[in-house]
Amino acid sequence: METPEQIAEKTSRLIIDILHSLGFESSIETTACSPEEITFMLSGRDSRFIIGDGGSRLDDLQYIVNRLVVIGRENAPRIRVDCDHYRERAEDRIIESARNKAQKVLATGEPIVIGPMNAYHRRLVHSALAEIPGIRTESENTDSRLKRITISAD
Repeated sequence: METPEQIAEKTSRLIIDILHSLGFESSIETTACSPEEITFMLSGRDSRFIIGDGGSRLDDLQYIVNRLVVIGRENAPRIRVDCDHYRERAEDRIIESARNKAQKVLATGEPIVIGPMNAYHRRLVHSALAEIPGIRTESENTDSRLKRITISAD
């Protein structure tokens, strides 16, 4: 059975190999390592290209790496890939915006619909707003990967 550290080492090499095969130069650092999640931070001159428009390429890279890591591994850790703290800053903005909207809902009593968002970002919003008394959140019930969240008062 591989340790999280061994998986992190192999995954780090995998990420660098993928980036190099695409012509990107980047350094990589493992910033968190547990049996549940391993986080990698990329940095370098090609960061803006790795991140892509609105983080789309970074999301794609993270998805591909996660798919490759789970092959042949039962209970594989989730892999998070960030680049120059882009994902960290984006998540902070999403949470702050959702909290501001929740305060408006509390003040006006009128529900607000936000999104569309992927599952990870929706989870962030639901978790952040669960801490605010009097606020309820609900994701729309569709088959779409990107869904909207309705923030309403209890």
